Amino acid sequence: MHPPSIQLLRALRTSIITSKSGGPLCATPSRMQPLIFALNHRNRNYSNGSNTPAHIRPTRMVSRSHPAKPRSHDRGPPSQEDTQTDFAALNVLGNIPAPTTAVDACLDSGFHLNNGVKITNGDGVLLVGGEAFSWRPWKGKMGGDKDGMVNAKGQFEVDEQAWGVLDLVWPRPDLLILGMGASVMPLSPETRKHINSLGIRVEVVDTRNAAAQFNLLATERGVSEIAAAMIPIGWKGM
Repeated sequence: MHPPSIQLLRALRTSIITSKSGGPLCATPSRMQPLIFALNHRNRNYSNGSNTPAHIRPTRMVSRSHPAKPRSHDRGPPSQEDTQTDFAALNVLGNIPAPTTAVDACLDSGFHLNNGVKITNGDGVLLVGGEAFSWRPWKGKMGGDKDGMVNAKGQFEVDEQAWGVLDLVWPRPDLLILGMGASVMPLSPETRKHINSLGIRVEVVDTRNAAAQFNLLATERGVSEIAAAMIPIGWKGM
């Protein structure tokens, strides 16, 4: 059922007022003309089968307006203020001195450290607690052969004695960066398990990246938190 239109309500109101003023209850044809016109107009408006009159169109919902995108990224002439910051030249670690055990160069047969120490003769280096030690992890059960650091499954595996310094130092470092020479190979589960049993996490990378990561992390977090064990890049494994 459709609601009555405004014209129909006005016509009914006019007929009621006329009847109360003493006029006949049945309107004459002249008085019925506005009522008939209103009814015809109402039926014509609702002929579209909806509850909304045909002459009334629904209001279109306009989305919330947003500012137009700038046509250019040009922000005008550069600022001449002295307080302007050059973020390209910003270095948050610029005022922090590098540790003395930072690696200056990785050689085929050794390393050069920031404190002037040179590791030569093909030895590796173990950097723990701000100290540098010559590291020969191939000594021991492997019989002195560097290729013995790779097990039958192609994994890097050394004797537990190679990590003796990590077992003695206290407090122990949080992270050990292991550099495996010129390339990277998987670390054997036994070796990883032994290092983790000391409460030390291990990250395996090639020697060049190991030196770069040690220099950055040791400068940021300190040499007591970061340790490194690296083999010269001249050793390429099997």
